[in-house]
Amino acid sequence: MDFKSFADQIPKIKNLPLPGRQAHYKLAPEVRIRELEEGKILKKNPRKAGVMALFYPDAASQTRLLFIMRKSYNGIHSRQVAFPGGKQEKGDSSILDTALRETREEVGVITKHVEVIREVSEVYIPPSNFEVQPFVGLYHRPAPFVLQEEEVDHLIEVPLAQVLDDEYLTSQILSTSYARNIEVPAFRLEGYTVWGATAMMLNEIRGLIKKVL
Repeated sequence: MDFKSFADQIPKIKNLPLPGRQAHYKLAPEVRIRELEEGKILKKNPRKAGVMALFYPDAASQTRLLFIMRKSYNGIHSRQVAFPGGKQEKGDSSILDTALRETREEVGVITKHVEVIREVSEVYIPPSNFEVQPFVGLYHRPAPFVLQEEEVDHLIEVPLAQVLDDEYLTSQILSTSYARNIEVPAFRLEGYTVWGATAMMLNEIRGLIKKVL
């Protein structure tokens, strides 16, 4: 879909109710859903983070959604596909400020060119004890992305058509930070597996978009 048409329609999601858990659970591993429903997972003064689902035009003026591949490191989110974003710092005036600052730092986005459409439902990540607030944004005048080499290995630029097409929904047997060899629902986008919290957030966002296009 061309970006101009998408940008004209996407603001309509501002008035839609958020499906929240209903959308998240469709992309959550069964073991995680069971733990949440049984109350085995409790938030313990979670750290806050903000991320940005950033839509922008490619060279052909078609709409794409930006993901990053995190660097390999000694941590539970090593080499995972994610939205740009990160943890809230003391100097951030709000969690939106966090999401914009982290997106600027990680991929070189010019903040004043980002139109924030709305926030969507928070996702709690028990293994790292983070509560993540996602936002949907439009990047109308994208300059070349500049990667933060310490944290970002490379970009994954996904066409909107893949995001919305159920053919890209899949499942894989993965070993996670909380279980080994479990079946995990996921997206397979541009050859990359998107699962966990990022997939849960993406499923809510794509559901909202489908209602207005």
